[in-house]
Amino acid sequence: MQEYVVNTEALTKQYGDFFAVNNLDMEVEKNEIFGFLGPNGAGKTTTVLMLMGLSVPTSGTAKVGGYDILEESREVRSIASILPEYSSLYGGLTTFENLDYLGQLNDMPREEREDRIHEVLEIVGMSDWLDAKYESFSRGMKQRVGIASTMMKNPQIVFLDEPTLGLDPVGTREIRELILDLKNRQGLTVVMTSHILSEVQVTCDRIGIINRGKLVLKETMENLNHVMTGAEGRRVDFKLTKVTPNLVKDIEAISGVKTVKQENGLFSVYCTDDTDIHISETIVEYGSTILLMKPREYTLEEIFMKYYEKEDE
Repeated sequence: MQEYVVNTEALTKQYGDFFAVNNLDMEVEKNEIFGFLGPNGAGKTTTVLMLMGLSVPTSGTAKVGGYDILEESREVRSIASILPEYSSLYGGLTTFENLDYLGQLNDMPREEREDRIHEVLEIVGMSDWLDAKYESFSRGMKQRVGIASTMMKNPQIVFLDEPTLGLDPVGTREIRELILDLKNRQGLTVVMTSHILSEVQVTCDRIGIINRGKLVLKETMENLNHVMTGAEGRRVDFKLTKVTPNLVKDIEAISGVKTVKQENGLFSVYCTDDTDIHISETIVEYGSTILLMKPREYTLEEIFMKYYEKEDE
């Protein structure tokens, strides 16, 4: 049986006539990286704040780590941490002072605090800046310390709100690798909100797309291409040395082939997953050589825009 760290049922946040989050049903599995996508104002941050027990839903319910966000909000905050889009750490304090203060807020004994500070800074690669002031750091270094701060209380799940926003390519790659380490080496569950689709595509196990407060898609990264193909079927592009009418007719007759199109020098076959070998054999039988054979793969941006535009219609 699949274990869920986050489970929401009809979770709703309403301000007057405006629904910031509207009947959200969502699950996050243990030890996965879940990408929560949507344009600005879609409801991502509002959802995270409710899951952390920092904002009260208008209706619906949710559990985080098995704890009810309304009845057991203190317990939720004991096993969940959040890194907000804009840091809440103090610029005039050193790395150690910031983390030590957070440890005190979580009632950690002094010796435990100090040991944990060294542990988390080693994890994020900031041990050499223990006594440097937070305000002196680059955006990437601040994000590393921010992630260290979320780990002070040894959480089960961390919520990262736009963790790579504003970073240069090097900083983005470093934070991406750190997020993967949180899952693979630290055994944490990670929920990251973002509208930087390329980062989500290479980092997350599953995604949920939210638009205007509604969850419009929830899927694994592996299945996203199947989501896009729909009734037309999976598309495979071929480049051949020759194409004859009889070849096209025989390929169209193969079980699992839905349609064949020719455009821009490509021979495109829309078909099911198990037809590739039969199509290839037919091409060879007609004396044509396959110069290119490439399944059409959709980018996360194409998938996002499909559901974003559908919701706006």
